[in-house]
Amino acid sequence: MELFTAKDFKVFDIPGFHDRMEAIAERVRPKLEGIGRELLPTLSGLVDQELFVHVAKHQRRTVNPPNDTWAAIGAGKRGYKKDVHFKIAVSRHCVRLLFEVGPEYYDKTEWALKWRRDIKTIVEAVGSNKKLGWFKDEHNEEPEALLKSWTPAQLKALGHEITRRRDGQLVIGCRIDQADMVQMKPAAFKRFAQRTFKPVAGLFSLHDQRVLV
Repeated sequence: MELFTAKDFKVFDIPGFHDRMEAIAERVRPKLEGIGRELLPTLSGLVDQELFVHVAKHQRRTVNPPNDTWAAIGAGKRGYKKDVHFKIAVSRHCVRLLFEVGPEYYDKTEWALKWRRDIKTIVEAVGSNKKLGWFKDEHNEEPEALLKSWTPAQLKALGHEITRRRDGQLVIGCRIDQADMVQMKPAAFKRFAQRTFKPVAGLFSLHDQRVLV
């Protein structure tokens, strides 16, 4: 597994669309693919099901170059956006390891009900990693808040984020600053990923659980 260097982060300083996209494809995308493949067995084991790696290609973009790019890991063989997923995202100043219920998730209402129903278990799980934060948007480099500072009532209300708006989403994870990332060894990165994803692994399977009303 090859991790990111300082030169890789500078890809996001390239101003032109085609030049930045070319640099992302050549320098960043292969590393994301490798990282995703390396973490795949760990994540599959955490959720007890087969998962697949999907590296962003930004095919919908034609003018504005992306400010971040990522590898998503989910249960869908053909894609990840319509289901919950894990993500390794890289941008100018950091790498983020995330769990996401994205804007296109197919079953937001029921998932939010299950979040509220299982909130005690969720509070205990996310409390096991004091670095876990809530990101208001999947592309934000900084978390809006660290979950360790929230009460159970605040965490329960967080489930409304995915249904409050049509494009609602819920994004939880940890950030690694660029300066720390370029010094990190693969073994340390894998340990960091394990500590990040283990507390949120139960959220991945939340959509498989039946709601009793």
